[in-house]
Amino acid sequence: MNNAPKPKIEDLPTPAQLRRYTVIAGLGAVAIGVMVYLPAEYGTDPTGVGSILGLTEMGEIKQQLAAEAAADEALHGSDESSSLMNDVFGLFVSSAAAQQAWQDEITFTLAPGASTEIKATMEQGATLTYAWVATGGRINFDLHAHAGGEAVTYETGRGQTSAEGSFETPFAGDHGWFWRNRDKTDVTVTLQLNGSYSEIVRGE
Repeated sequence: MNNAPKPKIEDLPTPAQLRRYTVIAGLGAVAIGVMVYLPAEYGTDPTGVGSILGLTEMGEIKQQLAAEAAADEALHGSDESSSLMNDVFGLFVSSAAAQQAWQDEITFTLAPGASTEIKATMEQGATLTYAWVATGGRINFDLHAHAGGEAVTYETGRGQTSAEGSFETPFAGDHGWFWRNRDKTDVTVTLQLNGSYSEIVRGE
């Protein structure tokens, strides 16, 4: 086993040289941070080098994606924090529904991005009572009616799993729901109805 020759004292860098090398390395790191890291990560390009290298656009895209992810996380975090309450409420609605006889019960499944309409044909002044529960995910809905130049919105919701209530019609026509699945999984909705209506109309 051969040992490497011991360096001579005069070959070693002096303290002044070491300080100079340290300063140069620090300045180099700062330059890299300003010209490369800031444009690539944050879309900030104070020197213009990032734009030339195509790094600024990359950083801007990263920041946009991060903002969208944060907004989505805030929305879904809020939804998740209330998911237990929604589940409890859904059980309550199911229990209440089981205690009364419904005229109609309609079950449908929507794939991600799919939508449908379910409406009841009713006369003016008629009343409809309803309860519904979504399983497998959340659902967006708009409970409304429009006929003969008249329109009414009873209720809207985004990312919901259950609801119940009733309404009285201000005019004759088809009154009911537009449903859309914005989740990434299939959502099955069970809708139960009681009221003064002549038929149930379903459209895509």
